[in-house]
Amino acid sequence: MSSMLMESIAWAEGTSGGASASGGASGILSLLPFLLIFVIFYFLLIRPQQKKQKQQQALLDALKKGDKVITTSGIWGTITNIGKETVTLQIADNTKVKMQRENVARVRGEEEDKDKDKDKDKDKDKDKDA
Repeated sequence: MSSMLMESIAWAEGTSGGASASGGASGILSLLPFLLIFVIFYFLLIRPQQKKQKQQQALLDALKKGDKVITTSGIWGTITNIGKETVTLQIADNTKVKMQRENVARVRGEEEDKDKDKDKDKDKDKDKDA
């Protein structure tokens, strides 16, 4: 009788040990959806944002006097002076604005300047008609 009791105790310990091993595996499997969601967020949100920030920082570091830029508020201007944290833009004849360097959104290209000149011509034509 005592050997039978010992066998049942040994069997019970063996099954509980096996249950904890499979419980550990199910614990890892229960974390799998969260890991998958994090990976998806990383590739869809975090990584593109970091890439955009690096590109913006490279643009700000490459700014030089004479660059034609557009600010985050939509002001078009030409850089006349660059400081460590500030940029001075000439936005019209005898009109200069000093702003934070981070507010420069992008550098204008030649094509955008041509489009701007076309818009000015249209505005002048409208003024003449009125």
